[in-house]
Amino acid sequence: MISSARSVIPALLSLVLAATAGCGGPEGTVTADPEEAAAQAPAAAPARPATLPLSASGRTAVFSHGPRDAADKTVALTFDADMTADQGARAAGGERFDNPALVALLRAEKVPATFFVTGMWARTYPAQARSIGRDPLFEVGNHSYSHHAFTEPCYGLPALGQGRALAEVREGFAALRGAGIEDPLPYFRFPGGCYDDRALRAVAPAEVTAVQWDVAGGDPFNRDADDIVRQVLGQVRPGSVVVLHCTLSAAPATAEAVRRIVPELRERGYRFARVSELIADSLR
Repeated sequence: MISSARSVIPALLSLVLAATAGCGGPEGTVTADPEEAAAQAPAAAPARPATLPLSASGRTAVFSHGPRDAADKTVALTFDADMTADQGARAAGGERFDNPALVALLRAEKVPATFFVTGMWARTYPAQARSIGRDPLFEVGNHSYSHHAFTEPCYGLPALGQGRALAEVREGFAALRGAGIEDPLPYFRFPGGCYDDRALRAVAPAEVTAVQWDVAGGDPFNRDADDIVRQVLGQVRPGSVVVLHCTLSAAPATAEAVRRIVPELRERGYRFARVSELIADSLR
């Protein structure tokens, strides 16, 4: 029996070596399937979006527009999802602080966009916030938790409590993540775009870039889509950041205006980009 087993072993080894020699690698080795190996490899951590460094005096950097490169006419459409703490009850009563038609239009037209979402909005519309945040066409930044003013006066917004600035930013990020947006941008847009030196210093520990704009669409409380179109098209330049809103009750004509703005800008040779792309381009 032992003698018979010894005579079989070399034959089995020969069969194994012959089989492995046809696997795409050197004789006697096994080459893994590339697709299978890629599927089993751990996912790489997403690259952190480009941010601007703090100023020498420790203030958060402010970004308003990208490079003015006439050969690469880019424009970033940004949409603020505003909501103050007292508006939650109004939303429960049927007032619309969202704008699904606008989001659907951007998707249908394949327009990349950046949304700045308040924590209250994310808590009120978590499914929509999650859907926007997980769509590769879009990206989501922080617009504070309660949309209170970081400095006064600021378009009648309620004032933020003393010493609350940094907490507002951090609570905004927590609400975005709580809604299922796993990687919100390290960007912050001040409510109303209102800030001062004190506010820039207060939010610096959050390690964000403050994102402003150079084109105001003028859509808040504006029912005239033609007027919004004129304001955007009249101001836009290569590298522009356009601010609009995605809150239907406060910006009822935005979707109609965007429906006209997009094809006109494309006709003028512009391409749409997200804010993170413009910031990265400005650092090159």
